[in-house]
Amino acid sequence: MRHVSDESQIETTDAVDEPPAAPWHGPVWVVAFVALVVCTNVAAAGWAALETHHPVRLLLLSSRNRYLVLTVPSGISPVSWVLVGAARLMASAVVCHMVGRCYGDRALRWFWRFLGMPQEQVARFELQVDKYEWFMVPFFVGSNIVWALTGAAGTTWKKLVPMALVGIAVRFALIWWLAHVFESQLRSVIDWTNHYQLWIIVGCIVVVVLANVRNFRKGR
Repeated sequence: MRHVSDESQIETTDAVDEPPAAPWHGPVWVVAFVALVVCTNVAAAGWAALETHHPVRLLLLSSRNRYLVLTVPSGISPVSWVLVGAARLMASAVVCHMVGRCYGDRALRWFWRFLGMPQEQVARFELQVDKYEWFMVPFFVGSNIVWALTGAAGTTWKKLVPMALVGIAVRFALIWWLAHVFESQLRSVIDWTNHYQLWIIVGCIVVVVLANVRNFRKGR
């Protein structure tokens, strides 16, 4: 009888350790995440050709801080800059949150296996988000891993939306102000990138390809 009980216990343990099945819409969010990663890579490869004459396209591809800064002197209207940049930021936030909500710990493993994030960094973020979510979400409002962690933790949108809005408002106001304070230096950088645009694009493409190959081989 004890032998049967032990076998039942092992089967029960195995069942508990097995990750729960993802909801039916889980693959949709994974595909959306992959599409956003592709857009980010396109922006990383071609930002030098887009920053001056196609700032909206650049922000649609990626709204990382460096692209937000570089597009300010392009003549883009403040309204377009805020709306497009914020929309792209929130698109990433929603997708990463839903991937984390659907796949939990598996999603976190994907970040450190395939996206080049050290496992220790993911674990550190996880601990900090658990303790200081009210601070981490606004401060790292553009961080994919933070949003995935909020999804894995099951944080409600009722809590997240106010924190996200505060983070976006502070970030965009600060970047807009700094870009104007250092406008002359920023224009010098932009003029330099325009002068060496072809070489910069080629170099960025090489870096993007090598980084993705390294991350993929590391995650296998």
